[in-house]
Amino acid sequence: MYGLIFIFLFAGVCSFIFAFILRFTSARETSVQYIITAVSFIALFGGGFLSGGKRKEKGWLIGGVTGLIYTLVIFLFQYLGYDRLFSAQQVIYHTCYTLIAMMGGILGVNVSSNNTRSI
Repeated sequence: MYGLIFIFLFAGVCSFIFAFILRFTSARETSVQYIITAVSFIALFGGGFLSGGKRKEKGWLIGGVTGLIYTLVIFLFQYLGYDRLFSAQQVIYHTCYTLIAMMGGILGVNVSSNNTRSI
């Protein structure tokens, strides 16, 4: 749950910042498209990392679930709000988002665990 809260708060703050940039500068949406995509990946990685760090085990699973719940929320928002299904490009993006969240979960478990191995 902490991971999803982090993702949506981070995305909300970044959306607010980019909205101001697009409104008050001559920048166009196409010029910041890749930056927004990178910020989205950072948000999903951070959410997976936080989820995996809190759980301290099975990081791939908890990160994947975090990514899937994020995708489900976005899908429901788009389907119920705009009456549109995901396009092929969005399916690819959300698959990558889930994989990135899984990687964050794995890293979160490994960084937060205090297990030391003795040889």
